[in-house]
Amino acid sequence: MGEIILPRRMFLWCMAVIYLVAFVSLYAQIPGLYGNEGLLPARKQLRYSGKPLGEQLLSSPTLLWLGPKLGLDTHTAMELLCLVGAALSLAATLVGALRDSVVFFCLWALYLSMYQVGQVFLYFQWDNLLLEMGFLCILVAPLTIVRGSRGVREHDRVTFWLIRWLLFRLMFASGVVKLTSRCPTWWGLTALTYHYETQCIPTSLAWFAHQLPVWWQKLSVMGTFVIEIAVPLLFFSPLRRLRLGAFYLQVLLQVLIILTGNYNFFNLLTLILCLSLLDDQHVHFWLRRAPRISKNGTMYLPGVNRLTIRSRSIWTKLELDWCAEARGCNSNLFSVPAAFTYHQFNQFLKTATIPCVWIGILSLTWEMVTSMFRCACVSGFLKRFWGTIQWTVFGAAAAAMFTISLVPFTYIEYDSNARLWPGVRQTFDLVNRYQLVNSYGLFRRMTGVGGRPEVVIEGSYDGVSWTEIEFMYKPGNLSAAPAVVTPHQPRLDWQMWFAALGTHTQAPWFTSLMYRLLQGKQDVIELIQTDVSLYPFHQQPPVYLRAHRYKYWFTKPKADGPYPQRWWKRIYNEEFYPTVQLGSVVLESMLNHHGLKDKSPLRRTSNTSVAQAVRWVRSQVRGVPTHSLIWTILACSITICLLQQLQRRSKLTSVSGRAEDAPDSSSEHRRKTAEEEEEEEEEEEEDGDKSENEGEEEDTFKGDEEDE
Repeated sequence: MGEIILPRRMFLWCMAVIYLVAFVSLYAQIPGLYGNEGLLPARKQLRYSGKPLGEQLLSSPTLLWLGPKLGLDTHTAMELLCLVGAALSLAATLVGALRDSVVFFCLWALYLSMYQVGQVFLYFQWDNLLLEMGFLCILVAPLTIVRGSRGVREHDRVTFWLIRWLLFRLMFASGVVKLTSRCPTWWGLTALTYHYETQCIPTSLAWFAHQLPVWWQKLSVMGTFVIEIAVPLLFFSPLRRLRLGAFYLQVLLQVLIILTGNYNFFNLLTLILCLSLLDDQHVHFWLRRAPRISKNGTMYLPGVNRLTIRSRSIWTKLELDWCAEARGCNSNLFSVPAAFTYHQFNQFLKTATIPCVWIGILSLTWEMVTSMFRCACVSGFLKRFWGTIQWTVFGAAAAAMFTISLVPFTYIEYDSNARLWPGVRQTFDLVNRYQLVNSYGLFRRMTGVGGRPEVVIEGSYDGVSWTEIEFMYKPGNLSAAPAVVTPHQPRLDWQMWFAALGTHTQAPWFTSLMYRLLQGKQDVIELIQTDVSLYPFHQQPPVYLRAHRYKYWFTKPKADGPYPQRWWKRIYNEEFYPTVQLGSVVLESMLNHHGLKDKSPLRRTSNTSVAQAVRWVRSQVRGVPTHSLIWTILACSITICLLQQLQRRSKLTSVSGRAEDAPDSSSEHRRKTAEEEEEEEEEEEEDGDKSENEGEEEDTFKGDEEDE
């Protein structure tokens, strides 16, 4: 693999952006979710028992323990931590020198602090993924603040390899769990005929994707299995073209998911992980050259094409019934019986899991050995000695991270997990609270096969006339087009989707939601409608509340045009939550049963300067839709970064132009120009040997072409 200076730099910049999105998205929802009058007050998660701070951090690693020392309650301390995290990630986005190990450690510690008290609203796989990637950033990022240089380090390839291993674990496990779950829709390749309308928050494009013929949906499921199970093995291929082909297939899948569903920053994190498959040469290929096109006008990835076709023939036996098309029956046009049974696949998994681990071991060993030789080739004894120490430390850290990651990775196969050394599992249990490594598995089973379940809350003043309470993002109004909110995550809307899959007793927070709406708490109302005037009971809280469960389906396109007047259709299913009012026996018993009743008196509001500053910031953003706020911040940040790059490029161009126009006798001017160019190279993290590295990359690329 060639040099990874540019992919590593892109990875760190993207992670700073994702941290910015995550902190801003969470900050806007803290009062309604975790405030003293929110759904699940965070103050109940922290018991100030008078123990030393060290013991408190060990029991629950969160910086919120420092709140009382600053004179802040838990709610205000959470807002402060989010504001600090957002400001720090914004600075890292705009200033390259701040994309540093120390800064990323602070960002990881801040988000971990929120995760520890986030309860059910923060227990999503993308929150775990962000914490795991955030910790890897600490190993990947340079120590700019400490040593004042962002030059290339010989061990960078070792730590950056951990990103590729995480991508493999994520994608491979996501594909495997779909089959080990025995879900009939995945085995019958019909999952996507339900997915677009049953996912949590679909986009408008999901309606159009849902209208595609069944044979295309089945073909798409096959492609998903190939991309998630077969293609990840190419991540460790010694052939550069196969790695690049795997990169583009993963990007294709993630982009299609982003276009049809609102999965906040999760798919963006996956795209960022895909950067680990690139090298400097391919990034320069994007920036400076036209794509290499074959004679037939398509990109030339023969190895990947052959693998994809071969994988599809292994997974299924394709049978085309062209007579079915003539009959107009699209569902029978594409018959795809499974080429293996569940037990055969389970046996394959038992055989393949340990070899996958050995592939990871061999790939990591290769990166460590090549990095060791790079250290040995450094000129100067002190530099070589210091580089060897760094290689030893970071190599040991990479080996440790890889080893403990085997525990969650082998969850996909019980026997392989049982064969792990007990010491590895003990180490994993020891660090599990810090979310350093996690298990993943997306869309294990397809829900809503008989119709998308949706909970609709209704309010009334007299118990006779009822008005539906419409949420900003989740489906409810039949005529409202599905929203686009990525990368923001409306956490209440997501939990409403999960609540609809079961009973209200399985979602204790729902009782708290009904209680707060009866009380008319504005912080909770703003989770439903940021513009409170759109909330039907904004002038006076309802006297009665109830909730019903409906079954939702996408409508069919009309003959006179593709755009629907109504996006959804629904039928009534059953009562989800009984009619309640303040003081009713049912509501009081549910509040007491789930421990949601406020028993301890609230602390007096702090008036310190820090608390006043936090409240002032809150007053400035109140009423602004969170997704609009995030898009605005991102647009401004990206614009500033682009202007910085254009200014730097124009400065380099002017410097090179002056060097060419200078007379040969002006040696002093040439020396000054050379010094300016050196400074620019230092700012771009391109060391003095950049040209030599690029030459080595070109030789490597030519060698790969000759091998292929």
